[in-house]
Amino acid sequence: MFRYLLIFLFSFAGTALQSGYAQAGAGVTNVSRPDNAVCNLYYTGNQKPLQPLYFIKLPVGAVMPKGWLLKYLELQRDGLTGHLGEISAWLAKKNNAWLSPDGKGDHGWEEVPYWLKGYGDLGYILKDKKIITEAKTWIDAVLASQRADGYFGPLLLKKGKPDLWGNMIMLWCLQSWYEYSRDKRILPFMEKYFRWEYNLPDSMFLKDYWEHSRGGDNLVSVYWLYNRTKGANWLLDLAKKIDRNTADWRQQHNLPNWHNVNIAQSFREPATYYQQSKAAADLDATYRDFRIIRDRFGNVPGGMFGADENARNGYADPRQGVETCGMVEQMASDEILMGITGDPFWADNAEDVAFNTYPAAVMPDFKALRYITSPNMSISDSKNHHPGIDNSGPFLMMNPFSSRCCQHNHAQGWPYYAEHVFMATPDNGLAALLYSEAEVSARVGNGGEVRVESRGHYPFDETISFIVHSQNKIRFPFYLRVPQWCNNARLKINGVAEPQRFTPGSYIKINRTWSDRDKIELTLPMQITVHQWVKNKNSISINRGPLTYSLKIKEQYIKADSKASAIGDSKWQETADPGKWPSYEILPGSAWNYGLVYTQPVTATDFKVVKRSWPKDDFPFEPDKVPVLITAKARSIPEWKIDENGLTGILPQSPVAVTTKDEMVELIPMGAARLRISAFPVVK
Repeated sequence: MFRYLLIFLFSFAGTALQSGYAQAGAGVTNVSRPDNAVCNLYYTGNQKPLQPLYFIKLPVGAVMPKGWLLKYLELQRDGLTGHLGEISAWLAKKNNAWLSPDGKGDHGWEEVPYWLKGYGDLGYILKDKKIITEAKTWIDAVLASQRADGYFGPLLLKKGKPDLWGNMIMLWCLQSWYEYSRDKRILPFMEKYFRWEYNLPDSMFLKDYWEHSRGGDNLVSVYWLYNRTKGANWLLDLAKKIDRNTADWRQQHNLPNWHNVNIAQSFREPATYYQQSKAAADLDATYRDFRIIRDRFGNVPGGMFGADENARNGYADPRQGVETCGMVEQMASDEILMGITGDPFWADNAEDVAFNTYPAAVMPDFKALRYITSPNMSISDSKNHHPGIDNSGPFLMMNPFSSRCCQHNHAQGWPYYAEHVFMATPDNGLAALLYSEAEVSARVGNGGEVRVESRGHYPFDETISFIVHSQNKIRFPFYLRVPQWCNNARLKINGVAEPQRFTPGSYIKINRTWSDRDKIELTLPMQITVHQWVKNKNSISINRGPLTYSLKIKEQYIKADSKASAIGDSKWQETADPGKWPSYEILPGSAWNYGLVYTQPVTATDFKVVKRSWPKDDFPFEPDKVPVLITAKARSIPEWKIDENGLTGILPQSPVAVTTKDEMVELIPMGAARLRISAFPVVK
C-alpha cells in the first residue's frame, strides 16, 4: 500500500520534474503534468475563479474507438445495453414517469437515467441513428417536463422532502446530449432547475441517504453549467450549498458510509469542490478516502475493494466482491480526477478497473451481467451465499433480468472510458491518457484541425503508435502518459529514438511542428512483477504491465431461466423473453485451489510469458482468445475448499506447507477470467 501513501505527495510535485528535463531532446520533455496557467481556446474548461483543469474533456464523439474497445461498444449495442428497453420494466414506456409531462406515473427513480447515461453516449460515439433517436425521445420528454418553478421529472418525496438523486443522473444525460447536439434548450433548462435548487431551503435539500451521499454528482453538473454561463456567480453559491449539505467525505479516519457504489462515486466530492475552494485539505481528502477504503478492504488486485453491497469488518478477503455499479462509478471518478488533478495515478487506476475487473462482470457477448464480481471467484451460481455476501439472494448469477441498479448503470462504463482516451490540454494541445486503439479529431495550436490515430494492442502489447493527420503543418504539444508500473519507457518520432529516460508516473510532452503522417512510437516495457498483499495473508498477484493474471479455470456455463434466477427486486416487462435472454451459472470444470511456487527475486523459471495471435474478432477478453498468457509452477492446496456459504474459501496464511507435487498452470488476463483466482497463496 506504500504507493497510495505517495499519491498525495506526487500531486504537489509542482514543476520540478518538468524543469529537470527541460533541456532533454529537441521538443521532448518529461513533465509531472501540463501547465494549467494558460487557457485552452477551443474547449470549455474551468472558468475563473475555479481552479484550472489539467486535462479537458473533449465533446462526446470527438474520440472514435477502434480495435477491441470498438468491439466492446458494438457488443454493448447488440447486447444488454442496446436491448434493455425490451427487458426492463423500468424502461417500459407505458405510464413511465420520465416520459410524463407532469412527472406522474411509474418507474420515476434512478433506473431510466442510469441506463440513458451510457446508452445515449454509446449512440453518440457509434453514430448509431437508432440509439440517438431513442435517446432523444427520453431527452425531449425530460425537457418538456419542466415546471414553472424549474423542477423537472418525477417528484419523489421522502419524509416530505424532494429526492433529487434521479435528477442528478439525468443532468449528466443532458450534458452529453448538449455536447453532441448543441441543443439550445439545455443550458436555460439547467439554469432554471438550478435556480429551483438554489431557492430550496437547506432543511429540504439532499437529506435522503442516496442523494446525501452522492451530492458530488450534483456539484459536477453545477460546475459544468457555470463554465458555459457567463457571470452566473450564483451557481458558485449553489455549489457551496451542495457541498455543505452532502455527506462528510473529509473525515480523517472514517467514511460517512461503507456502501461500495457510494464510495466509488462520492470519494471524489472533496476534490470536485477543491476546484472552487482551492483548499489543499479538500484535495487531500479525496486521496485519503481512496486510501482508507483500500487500506481496510482493498488489499486485492483489480483496482477495487471488497464491499458486496457494503464493506464489513472481517470481510476483506479477495473472495469478497464489488457491484458492477461500483466498478463503472470508480472508472468515472478516475476519469474526472484525471482532469482536476492531472495526476497520472488516476489513469492507472481507471485502467486497472477497466482491464482487470469490469470485463469479468459481464458475459463475453454482453447479454448478461452479475451483481457481484470478486478477484477470487471459483464459482458463479444462483445460490444464496449470505452471510458470506452481504445480501441474501442469487447475487453471483449472470442474469439480464436481474441486478436492478447494475442492470441499468453498467451502460456508462465503456462509453465514458472511450471519451477519455484522449483529452485536450490547457496549452491547446492533446493528451493520450487511456491507451487504446482510437482516433481523435480536435482543434489544436493556432486553431487548426488535426486528427490523431492510436494503434496497437495495448494493454496486451507494449508498443503504441500514434499517427498525426493534418492538411497543413501545425504546432501543438502532445502528451503521453508514462504509467507508474513502467520503467524505461522508450520513444521514437518518425523512426528516430529519443535518448532520455522518462520517469514512471509522469508525462512525455512533445512540443513540435507536426506534418501530415508524422509517427510516434511509444514502447512501455512490460515486465512480470509480483505484488505481495501483506494484509491479506501474504498472498501474491502476478502482473505484466497494467494486466493482472489469474488462474485459468475451465468455465462450465449452465443455462437457466432468467425469471427464476433473478434477485428479489427485479422487474421485467411481460413480453420480455427469457429464451432470447437466458441466464447462466458458471461452474468450475477444473481445480482452482492452487498456490504458486515462486522465488525471490522472480526468475525466468518461475513465470514464462506465452504470446499468441490476436483474436480475429478483436475481442481478447475470453479465456481461449487471450493473446498473452503466463505459465507458472503451482501446487494444489487440498485444505483450501468451497466454504459453508458456498463461496471460495478464505485464503490460507502464506507460505502454505503442502505435500502435493509441482504442476504447471496457465494464468490468463484477469478480465478475461469470469472464474478466477487472482490473489494466490504461496506454497512451500
